[in-house]
Amino acid sequence: MGRARMRARMAAGETLFGLGVRLSRSAEIAALAEAAGFDWLFVDMEHNAISIERAAEIALVAGALGLPALVRVPGADALAAARLLDGGATGIVVPHVETAEEIRPIVAACRFPPAGRRSIGGPLPQLGYAPLPAAEHMRRAEEETMIVAMIESPEAVENAHDIARVEGVDALLVGSNDLALSLGVPGELAHPAIERAYRRILEAAREAGKPAGLGGVYTAELLARYLPLGFRFVLLGNDLSLLLASARDRLEKARAIVAA
Repeated sequence: MGRARMRARMAAGETLFGLGVRLSRSAEIAALAEAAGFDWLFVDMEHNAISIERAAEIALVAGALGLPALVRVPGADALAAARLLDGGATGIVVPHVETAEEIRPIVAACRFPPAGRRSIGGPLPQLGYAPLPAAEHMRRAEEETMIVAMIESPEAVENAHDIARVEGVDALLVGSNDLALSLGVPGELAHPAIERAYRRILEAAREAGKPAGLGGVYTAELLARYLPLGFRFVLLGNDLSLLLASARDRLEKARAIVAA
């Protein structure tokens, strides 16, 4: 299941849930995510020291398992984005997009002519390494490539309609924690300013005919509040936070038994 299948499911009204990869360096995390029932993988190169080779390897295995892997590049790195797509990533997530102009270089690097300037580097893993004619190669690769703009500041929210309308951008993704920080309400994800921003972003995505995703919202209370707004792909946390929470819970229970 690549970008085309992911888009089709979202267009049909499904909400797809993703697992973030921040701690893991083994591609086994892709198999674990698939076994747990996640719909997509979010490989984060912005907030850790994961290499481009490791990110591509995880994405490659995820794709082979039918799990779309979106890789967040560390900034507007067009070269890294193109290399990750050649290496097996389903899509690229671009952080801190403030204006439509800022994401255009990434789009150009990740789209084949005439939409961009991406070059053909040989058979792609997303296409089963099929030796296709150039035109067919480009057409099918375009169908399987997803470019996501992260909205993480008041300026980005203000420009969300323009960003969503950029040809070649497939979706918007809210970075809730950085958005709250830039709005002056760090950690206050229930704040009215956050919901107002969410609604504007969702409106921008809908008007452009594109899905909007949600990141940074993990508690049951907040998910119950915001999922009905219409987010179509949602990041439910990453391997680091989930492992830490589970480890603390197991330790707390064991110590309670000993202390009883």
